[in-house]
Amino acid sequence: MTKTTFRIGQIVPSSNTTMETEIPAMLQSRMAVRPEKFTFHSSRMRMHRVTKEELARMDADSLRCAAELADARVDVMGYACLVAIMSMGTGYHRESERRLTQVARDNLCAAPVVTSAGALIDGLRILGAKRVSIVTPYMRPLTDLVVKYIESEGIDVIDAIAFEIPDNLEVGRRDPMRLVDDVARLNIENADAVVLSACVQMPSLPAIQAVEDKLGLPVTSSAVCTTRRLLENLGLEPVVPGAGALLSERFASARAPQAGR
Repeated sequence: MTKTTFRIGQIVPSSNTTMETEIPAMLQSRMAVRPEKFTFHSSRMRMHRVTKEELARMDADSLRCAAELADARVDVMGYACLVAIMSMGTGYHRESERRLTQVARDNLCAAPVVTSAGALIDGLRILGAKRVSIVTPYMRPLTDLVVKYIESEGIDVIDAIAFEIPDNLEVGRRDPMRLVDDVARLNIENADAVVLSACVQMPSLPAIQAVEDKLGLPVTSSAVCTTRRLLENLGLEPVVPGAGALLSERFASARAPQAGR
């Protein structure tokens, strides 16, 4: 019998209010065009302010969250904090995915594990993006770490806006449609794609398609890339209406190059 209902598990910062809205919104939108259904389950790591020190403490708690989600026998797990991974050093998403997968297996759960950091890199590779411009809510030093991380994966960052909002709750309250105007000050000359939110807490989903239409470039976000990887790991076609090029029919059969994974 073909499986048609899937359990999505998310490891989220305690102050994150976006990934439990944007990912369900995308997958519910997908249900209008594909037969599968989804349920959503989360475990939380304590974090209030987006600082390198607090992110490191939070990341250490991710293994507990993976064990809790394993108890629910979710079908896939997503680590929903991009900057926590990227602030730990280049390439850390591979180590995080390995450790979280081991915890899942130790707790009798076969779910594959996705990190938003790894998903963003994969998403940009699927788009064929060698040069990108990004928007972040982080303080400039953390934004610089994100830029360094992306560039360490062979993707040049032409420009990076940093809104410098240290309070994670405030990040989640930002009106996503402001991004339509924000991109006017983003340098996109010679860019192959734009990352409208290089943060899973800064809302951007309602603006993705509008900005893509405005710029004439593929536009994506950490949440969109994470959704793509979740669907791929479930063996489902990565198509979501109105979520930008990465989740369009155009790139449905594309796969990220395996080098560097």
